[in-house]
Amino acid sequence: MVNVAILGFGTVGSGVAEVLTGHESSIERKAGGLIRLKYILDVRDFPDSPFADRFVKDFGVIESDPEVDIVVETIGGAGVALDFTRRALEAGKSVVTSNKELVATRGCELTQLAREKGVCYLFEASVGGGIPIIRPLSQCLAANEILEIYGILNGTTNYILTRMIRAGITFGEALAEAQERGYAERDPSADVEGHDACRKICILADIAFGRHISPEQVPTQGITGVTLADVDYAESAGKKIKLLGRAIRREDGRVCAYVAPHLVDESDPLAGVEDVFNAISVRGDAIGDVMFYGRGAGKLPTASAVVADVIDVARNMGHRRALCWEPGGENAAGGADGLKSRWYVRAAAPAEGLRSALGGGKLLARRESGGGEAACLTDQALTRGQLEERLAGVEVCSALRVLG
Repeated sequence: MVNVAILGFGTVGSGVAEVLTGHESSIERKAGGLIRLKYILDVRDFPDSPFADRFVKDFGVIESDPEVDIVVETIGGAGVALDFTRRALEAGKSVVTSNKELVATRGCELTQLAREKGVCYLFEASVGGGIPIIRPLSQCLAANEILEIYGILNGTTNYILTRMIRAGITFGEALAEAQERGYAERDPSADVEGHDACRKICILADIAFGRHISPEQVPTQGITGVTLADVDYAESAGKKIKLLGRAIRREDGRVCAYVAPHLVDESDPLAGVEDVFNAISVRGDAIGDVMFYGRGAGKLPTASAVVADVIDVARNMGHRRALCWEPGGENAAGGADGLKSRWYVRAAAPAEGLRSALGGGKLLARRESGGGEAACLTDQALTRGQLEERLAGVEVCSALRVLG
C-alpha cells in the first residue's frame, strides 16, 4: 500500500482527492497496488467534507509519519509550499505538484534534492494542466535535440482573445466575461500580463535544454495592450492574435526565451486553438514538429495529471526516476532582441509614410478605420532593434511579431 498526503484543499487539491478516491480500482490496477489518501493538510475546517476525518493542520504530522510515501503539494506560490516541499523530500517522501511558480523558480534545487534523497519530484500538471507534456518531453522525445518549444500556455488569455476575435468585444469586456465564468481571477494580472505563461515556458525550457531558465531572464509582454483595431487588422491579413511563450535553442548554446502576443496565420494549427484550450508545439531535430493540445487548467483535468504522477511514483517505488537539470546563470538565456521576424506595426502615421519607414511591406485595412493611423506587415525579417531604428520618430501604437 502507498499512502498519500495532500497539501491544500483548494480547487486542485480537492480534485486530486476526488480522483484518488473515485477511481480506486482502476488506479490500483495501474499502480500495481492500493493507493490510500491518508491526510489532507489545510488550515481551514471542512466538517461536511467526505474526507473530514483525514484533515490535519500541522505539517509535522505528515512529515514525521513513516507511512506517508507521497506528498501532493497544491498550496501554490513559493512561500510555505517551498518549506513543506523541502521538508518532505528531506524526510524521504516523493513530492508531486501542480505549482508552476515553485517549479519555475526553485525546480532546479528541488529536483537535485530529490535525487540526493532517492525520491521523486514530479510536476506534470505544472505546465499544461491536463495536457501531458513533461513526460513526453523528457521521455518520448528524449532521442531528439529539441530546437524550439512554443505555444498557447494560458487558457484565460486565450479565452479573452477568442472573444475579442469572435464577438468583437473589447479587452475589458472580454476580461469581465472571463471573470464571470470563473476563468479569470479577481486579480487577473498573472494571466493577462503574461507571468503565468512565463513560468510555464521556463519549466519547458529547463527540461528541453537542460539548464535552469529563471522567469527573471524571460522578457514578458501580456495582452493588455491588444485592441480591437489590432484584431481587425490581423484578420484582414488572414491572421489571428495569440499570446505565445517561446523558447529557442541558439547556435551559441544559450536559450532565447520570451512571452508576447504574435500574429499567427489562420492556416497554422495554433490559430484554431480557442477559448480556454492550450496547445504546445515542440520541434525536434529528428521528429520535426509535434503538438500537444487540450484543456490547460481546471479542477479535474489538472487533478488527472497530478494523479498520473502519483501512479508513476507508486508503480516505480524503489526505482526512482530522476528528472532534473543543471543550474543556469546569467549566460543561460537571452531575450528575443536578436531574433529576427516579420512584424505587424500599427502607428499614428500616414500609410505610405509608415511603409516607407519600414522599407516596404503590406498595408492593412480594417472595417472601421480610426483615421490618422495605418498598419503594415513588414516584408523583411528584422530584430526588434532594427525595427525600432526604422521607426524612430514614428508614433507606434502596436508592434507584434509574426509567427513563422
